[in-house]
Amino acid sequence: MRLRRLAALGSALGLLAHNAFETRAGVGLVFEPFLGRRGACALWGAYFPAMLAAATRDGELARRLTALSAGIGVSGVAVHFKAWPWSLHNGLPMLDEAEGLREDQLPAYNAVLWFWLVCSVLSLPAANRPGARRFALAGMLNFPILLASAKHHFRWAREQAEQEPERWSPALRE
Repeated sequence: MRLRRLAALGSALGLLAHNAFETRAGVGLVFEPFLGRRGACALWGAYFPAMLAAATRDGELARRLTALSAGIGVSGVAVHFKAWPWSLHNGLPMLDEAEGLREDQLPAYNAVLWFWLVCSVLSLPAANRPGARRFALAGMLNFPILLASAKHHFRWAREQAEQEPERWSPALRE
């Protein structure tokens, strides 16, 4: 039970760190092209507390929500390695570039992605209970949607960087 809670907390915090990293780096917030900045902040402002609360509780609903979060975490990290070039470093895949991030930002970004992935994978066993499996599967089946969204996001972010360079990462204009 304790490991499930820690892993589920880590999975939710991994996504939070990912979103915060990208936003702070000037490449936008996940789903911002579709919802606008306020809408994306509202979405994540509701999602994170729900996932953090679920990670600290027992019960069927908590297991289902942590299973969904874990599935989304696995898919979300996989999207990055599908969408961006990577290479092996000491046997681990690491992104060589991503989403308009500068080269000096990539080590920390890779660490965030690996933290998110490890916690999400460790959280998946909580989904191995009747009623929760389909939620983990639903999260993982988001891969094609998240991949299409990421590709659209990057095109959109490049356009935004041309229009308002002071708000966006300079790497998006290269």
